[in-house]
Amino acid sequence: MSQNQTQELLSEDKVENSDGDIDTRLVPVAESIRYRKRAQSAEKKLEDLTEQLAQANEQTAKLTEQLNSSRTEQELMRKLTNAGAVDLETAILLAKDRLNGQDKTDLDACIEQLKKEKQYLFADSAGIATAKKTAAVKDRLQNSQTILERAAKKAATTGNRADLQEYLKLRRNYL
Repeated sequence: MSQNQTQELLSEDKVENSDGDIDTRLVPVAESIRYRKRAQSAEKKLEDLTEQLAQANEQTAKLTEQLNSSRTEQELMRKLTNAGAVDLETAILLAKDRLNGQDKTDLDACIEQLKKEKQYLFADSAGIATAKKTAAVKDRLQNSQTILERAAKKAATTGNRADLQEYLKLRRNYL
């Protein structure tokens, strides 16, 4: 083998020795190519793993946000149920809307404000949902009650089946 052929098969490789100095030595070209390919594949794996780590961190952040949201919703649902909410879904939506920009620790204050403003969503202390009646509804109820009472008295005094039927029909409509 000639001097030129030997130089073609060898390549310079820089190696750090124990003193921290960089030594240059001749290494076969095939080995140098192999090392370079291994280094390139290691770098590619590093990039892939870095990308996977970023995706995993992003997914973890999303899941943490969803978990916190569902915990807040469960706590809100529990507190609204204890407060006597009749329409739980509506109360939850209204409370979430109010808490959207606020701190999640103000659940009790939000529920109290909701109870004051939207009384129809909550039952009273006896567990009965009370709705405020307008004057027109009150008049109609009073008129229907008097009509119903008159029909009952008429059916009781006459004993006529037609009167009884009329009373039962009115009673079914109003009760």
